[in-house]
This record gives sequence, C-alpha cells and structure tokens, in this order.
Amino acid sequence: MKKYKQLTLGLRYQIFAYKQENYSLSKIAKLIGVNKSTVSRELHRNSKNGHYSPEFAQIQSVSRDKFKQRYKKLTNKLKLKIGKMLKKSWSPEQLSGRLKRDTNINISHETIYRYIYQNQSTGGRLYKYLRHQNKKYTKRSSEYKTRGQIKNRVNIDKRAKIVEAKKRFGDFEVDTIIGKDHKGAIVTLVDRKSKYTLMKIVDSKKADVVTKAIVELLQPIKHLVHTITADAMK
Repeated sequence: MKKYKQLTLGLRYQIFAYKQENYSLSKIAKLIGVNKSTVSRELHRNSKNGHYSPEFAQIQSVSRDKFKQRYKKLTNKLKLKIGKMLKKSWSPEQLSGRLKRDTNINISHETIYRYIYQNQSTGGRLYKYLRHQNKKYTKRSSEYKTRGQIKNRVNIDKRAKIVEAKKRFGDFEVDTIIGKDHKGAIVTLVDRKSKYTLMKIVDSKKADVVTKAIVELLQPIKHLVHTITADAMK
C-alpha cells in the first residue's frame, strides 16, 4: 500500500486534467503515484457543486498547514467563545485583552483577525461582525474602505430583485481575503445561485489589480455573467 503523499499544485493540476477526462479514482491515483484514498479525499474536500479547482485546493492546503501550528491554542471551545463575543460587538483587540485577563490565554488580536479571515476563506461569516465594532476599530477599518474597491461596482444594497431571488446563474459577489500582515490578498467570486466559486491570489489590494484578477477569472465564462456586486472590500 502506498504511503500518504502530500499533494503539490502540479499533482493537483494532473488530478483536475484526468478528472476532466472522466478517469476513475483508481486510475488517477496510479498515474500520479498516490493512494486512491488520497485522490478521493482531495476531490471531496476541495470540490463545490461537483467542480474541483486545483488553485483553490492549493490555497486551502497551504492555509491548513499554516494554521495547524499558528492556532494550536485556538481550541474549538475558544473559537466558539470568540464567535459569541464578536456577535456581541467585541473587537479583536478587546477580545485579546479580555482573554488574557480572564483566562490567561495570550492570543494577539492579529491572530484573531487571521482566524476570522481563515474562517471567511472556508465559507464562514465571522468577518461580517467586524463592521459593528467600537469607535477605535471603526476608525481603523475606515482606512481600508476604499482599498481594493472595484470602480463602478454595484453595491449589494442596490442590486436588482432578480439577483436577490437567486434563480439564475451569473450573478456574482466579489470579496477579498487579506493575507498575513495585510500583504497580498485572495480575490473571490461566488455565484449567488450555485455557489460556484472562483479564486485568485493577487500581490496587491489596489483597485486595478483586483479588477484585473476579476476579469481574468470571469474571462472563460464571460458570456454567462449577468451582474457583479460587491460589499465593502477589505
């Protein structure tokens, strides 16, 4: 039996190509030199609505590896506590101080921010509560309100009723996931009806860079796109 083998981006592209040719899991595993269970787990973990993306799979893998070590203090119990406090309008700065004072757990507010953005990258909604913080955080977050925004974009609050109904493919929501120390970002596009997701790593949050990434992501399916809406980009 073959031992578990860490998949590289190159191997993930091979899995994608062989899957497009409808090769069986066993055949794919044999061709790339891994166990069948590795291929099965890879496709199950990184597919949405039957669509497997090697780029998304690589991002998820790198993220998991980094967070395994970085967030060893963040137990499930602590994550639940952070979530509850965020929903009560606590800022990550406040959370860090209160956790240290009440539980003697020393977790920086940067770590909490990174956990929130990691939660967002896997479909979580904790980041939504970052806009309802105290004046100190609101002042800080206002510095980012215009970063990475798409020129002439349609705000979520102004989109048409047909978009809200989620009855057609092609109405995409744009968002950005900010990298460590606010360096770089991941541009995401999610179709409201099917939840089909496109992602691209960019070096900057500047509007022209983000816009270029969006154009490149949508180029193959541009004939299917109806609207692109965006909330406040971070």
